[in-house]
Amino acid sequence: MPLILLNKPYDMLCQFTDGQGRATLADVVPVKGVYPAGRLDRDSEGLVILTDDGQLQARISDPKHKMEKTYFAQVEGAPSPAQIAALAQGVHLSDGPTRPGRAALVPSPAWLWPRNPPIRIRKTVPDAWIELTISEGRNRQVRRMCAAVGLPCLRLIRWQVGDWTLEGLSPGAWREMRAPALLPFSLPRPAKAKTHGPNRRPPDRRP
Repeated sequence: MPLILLNKPYDMLCQFTDGQGRATLADVVPVKGVYPAGRLDRDSEGLVILTDDGQLQARISDPKHKMEKTYFAQVEGAPSPAQIAALAQGVHLSDGPTRPGRAALVPSPAWLWPRNPPIRIRKTVPDAWIELTISEGRNRQVRRMCAAVGLPCLRLIRWQVGDWTLEGLSPGAWREMRAPALLPFSLPRPAKAKTHGPNRRPPDRRP
């Protein structure tokens, strides 16, 4: 029962096939029979978990299990304490209010890799990084939450799902783990395993 942790690069579809010639997971993961447990937008980067176990996919991706996911969002503007508090308390979106989570203004991550192409930053407008943890998985939820409080999202990286993180994975790299037994509320931290993919300096442990 394979379980794969992948650092999905920017501009890659979170699926294995595409009829339009765009980059897909098949370009970096040559393992057959695994599928994403949850999605990550084409213009977002970071952790995607792949498995062939339908129950484990549901445990990770179904919002009813409330598995936490942590993102780092680079936003346009200078976030105020009120905006950070609103993100943590939950905001009203077109499909209803979001669950409470955690949000904090943080420095630019030490493990951050360059994005290709780079984001467009306006010299006259400041930008900042927010660490945001949620327990849902709505379509483009983090971007919509940031926009709802007046902080357009410039770059979005998913760092963590449950106890799994991007640590040691550069963009396009992946690591196969032993899938854990399903537990009622949480999943155990997996042991380290061999990493596959681009030979680049891996990200440092997050601050």
